[in-house]
Amino acid sequence: MQQYLELVKEVMEKGIKKDDRTGTGIISMFGAQKKYDLREGFPLITTKKVRFDAIILELLWFLRGSTNINDELTQYTPMWDAWADPNGELGPIYGYQWRKWEKFDWDEKKKIYVKSHIDQIKQAIDLIKHNPTSRRIIVSAWNPADIEKMALPPCHAFFQFYVVDGRLDLQLYQRSADIALGVPYNIAGYSALLVMMAQECDLTPGIFVHTLGDAHIYLNHLDGLKEQINRIPHKLPTLKLKKKSFFDIKLEDFELLDYTFEPFIKFPVAV
Repeated sequence: MQQYLELVKEVMEKGIKKDDRTGTGIISMFGAQKKYDLREGFPLITTKKVRFDAIILELLWFLRGSTNINDELTQYTPMWDAWADPNGELGPIYGYQWRKWEKFDWDEKKKIYVKSHIDQIKQAIDLIKHNPTSRRIIVSAWNPADIEKMALPPCHAFFQFYVVDGRLDLQLYQRSADIALGVPYNIAGYSALLVMMAQECDLTPGIFVHTLGDAHIYLNHLDGLKEQINRIPHKLPTLKLKKKSFFDIKLEDFELLDYTFEPFIKFPVAV
């Protein structure tokens, strides 16, 4: 995962010190991009321990359209606890937009608008299978009409699939990127999604392209990251996925092989 360490160094060297919403203070750089070829191994950070099970549980939670931390598969995703209301609700965040984007169609007979939902994930699968040359295989979590209803507006805003030579690539645009805490999860989470989608569509998982808007390091993360960039990366692990229908996949269907890592580094969460 040399690409990740290069990203950390780039933000440290080129970033500008700024105030931020949380009051913690950041070093920020606008515009960065890294590419991870899944044919060379699964891009899970090796210079510190990362909870792979937490990453997958969060991904599966999104894919079910869930928006509540009391969902049965959130026991390893406590990062959302700080933003949930007393009932555990987060509003129409990622999963809702991915699976239940609201649309309104005019009913001429009743003279009213009727609400229905768009399942963007199913649409993406259908396009990959039946119209792979499409340049519209996009899933968006950024819904301006719902932003104020969300506990936290989506940081990873939208992603696009690309089919070429029997492989499936995925590019994510992330408007806000917490380099120490969030980005390792985002890289692995969307790479796992790429593996799932490729398997469903009988393609080879290819390249995950990670495009970052505001790439930032919180000031209280600097010491931990300085330690991390001096560590030597290990060989990337291998991810195996049980052959199952896309929406039937569970945590136990993922098998991470040969994951060797350096000790965990604790970074405080800025809320």
